[in-house]
Amino acid sequence: MDNNGQQPEKKKLSLNVVSNKEHRGFGAGTIDLSQVACVIIDNGEAYIDVGAMHAKSKIEKGIKFSPNKEDVPNGRPAWVVWVAVDRNEEGGYYAGATSCEMLIDTEARRGWKLLPDHVNRLDAALKRKYMLDNIGPVEKEALRKLLMEHNPEWWDRSPQALKDLLA
Repeated sequence: MDNNGQQPEKKKLSLNVVSNKEHRGFGAGTIDLSQVACVIIDNGEAYIDVGAMHAKSKIEKGIKFSPNKEDVPNGRPAWVVWVAVDRNEEGGYYAGATSCEMLIDTEARRGWKLLPDHVNRLDAALKRKYMLDNIGPVEKEALRKLLMEHNPEWWDRSPQALKDLLA
């Protein structure tokens, strides 16, 4: 207790470190996730779902995940796409995008995903890489449409490499 009879405020461990600040104290080494958006692609539709950052997206809630594909024989394919946003002198743009495959069987409440792959691909998006090799033409179209509609200026300023991957 301090002199006013108050409990001292406890330091909280957070994954979000404020951007552009030198940080060496409590929680140093955590990852800045403030510039990453979570997109879900399911049944040919792409939408932003911030819950995906903590595996609590709309389609993941209530699902028991297994690292074995054979545990989800009736699963439908779905993807989490990590989209990193950055700024240059002209403004914001889509700087990184990586897709992570999942299988979801809503009826059986079972799913398949490889957590290490999700973590590695999140890291790749943060490092401004594009890894969209595991999505098909329907998913690419849905992602392109979402990114273009969400912020046309960001899309226009995005590197040609991303536009080519989603063409």
